[in-house]
Amino acid sequence: MKKRTLLASLALTAILAACGKSEPAATAQAPEAAPAPVAVTKIVVGLDDNFPPMGFRDEKNELVGFDIDMAKEATKRLGMEVEFKPIDWSAKEAELNGKRIDVLWNGLTILESRKQHIAFTDPYMANRQIIIVKAGSDIADKAGLAGKVVGVQESSSAVDAMKKEEAVFNTFKDFKQFGDNITALMDLEAGRLDAVVVDEVVGRFHVAKKPGAYVVLEENFGTEDYGVGFRKEDTELLNKVNQVLKDMKADGAAAEISKKWFGENIVK
Repeated sequence: MKKRTLLASLALTAILAACGKSEPAATAQAPEAAPAPVAVTKIVVGLDDNFPPMGFRDEKNELVGFDIDMAKEATKRLGMEVEFKPIDWSAKEAELNGKRIDVLWNGLTILESRKQHIAFTDPYMANRQIIIVKAGSDIADKAGLAGKVVGVQESSSAVDAMKKEEAVFNTFKDFKQFGDNITALMDLEAGRLDAVVVDEVVGRFHVAKKPGAYVVLEENFGTEDYGVGFRKEDTELLNKVNQVLKDMKADGAAAEISKKWFGENIVK
């Protein structure tokens, strides 16, 4: 009996020892590294394809223009592809922030109101909002717009520029907005408008094509700066484009593109 008792005691001790044995602590695993950001290899440029000479379609229906050439040169230097995508310019901020395009590059005016929703490069061109009338018109200045029908491209900076001058704006007989500047100028030529307010770079391009048909008034609705627009979070891409624009100004590439479209260097 003593032998059995001893054996039972030893067996119980072994069982208890086994039950009390602690498991080795699990080895802590290092957190997985965050995936590396995907390098940007292509930029989709949103534009109004009826905005000569900044961006428009030629007789072959190909997109050409000053900003087209600027974007091509900039993306070539950055080693990126570029795609030009015509958009509804009145919905440009929604197109950008909805990520259907990557940048707005088409004579985009830098406005404080726009800075609330998009980020801009440094200005690369200065522009005025000029007043165009038909040759022979009795309108000689802004005061002469009283009681007249004035046209403008909708959602353009010209709208904001005129509305800032309430004393003048409130004297208009009518204020008509068009989908693009070309249609507005056609209505001016047809006599359905008395004047058109438009970006100088656009207006003078069209006036030069029809010598003697139009007159550009000395007075205007102010000067503004053009910049390239980005989503606020795309700071890295913005900084790269901003730097390459500086490089293009410094080495004369931007000046050459300007001379091609305007006959002189008007790059800021």
